[in-house]
Amino acid sequence: MNNSKSSITELHQEIRSDLIAIASEKRKLSTCSFFKHELKCHGVRNPDSQKIGKKYIAILKTEKKELVWGLCEKLFQDEFLEESLLACQISFSQKKQYELADFKIFERWVLLYINNWAECDTFCNKVIGEMLFKFPSLVSEVKKWSLSPNLWARRASAVSFIYPGKKNTYSNEQFEIALMLLEDHEDMVQKGYGWMLKVLSQVRQQEVFDFVQTYKARMPRTALRYAIEKMDAHYRTEAMRK
Repeated sequence: MNNSKSSITELHQEIRSDLIAIASEKRKLSTCSFFKHELKCHGVRNPDSQKIGKKYIAILKTEKKELVWGLCEKLFQDEFLEESLLACQISFSQKKQYELADFKIFERWVLLYINNWAECDTFCNKVIGEMLFKFPSLVSEVKKWSLSPNLWARRASAVSFIYPGKKNTYSNEQFEIALMLLEDHEDMVQKGYGWMLKVLSQVRQQEVFDFVQTYKARMPRTALRYAIEKMDAHYRTEAMRK
């Protein structure tokens, strides 16, 4: 592994070979049926794919972070679902080594490669969520994604706050993002910010309820239903009242 370029290429080829060896056409068809958008996949079950991820995380343990990021980028580039999810798994395994400068790399992956809800949610819940928790200065950068023409970047701007939301942090920023995405026409974005509000409601129920009550005339029903799902019954009933 002296030559980084050949090492990345070789590792990628090995990972793909491991995936193909346990792939099935039946699983491929089943996986594709879960997504509205066109999808490239090998046909490997998530638990089996994660085992492969653990194998390569162990192999990469002594490698420099630059090589790991290069491999993750390679895994994202060909847009196979299992390879992209392995990129998420491997990059999250490096969380103790995250530095502020890594955000530019992660942001590029979000804007260039993520193209379905599974990749968006896995990467942003884990990697971006951890970055936000460690580096508060990044909050404003992630908020900017809510203005992107890329629907997955807009969803990412919300779901990246799921992990911080569980820790009861950045609530004001989450309400700001929800307001920026309020009337988004894409249901994947509506579900994304609705999910963010749902998680936040478990620690700030009254505030989320007040937000919903204020904006429910403009809020798509999909987002509203997600946001109130975990609230007490009387709040849900009142929120659904016209």
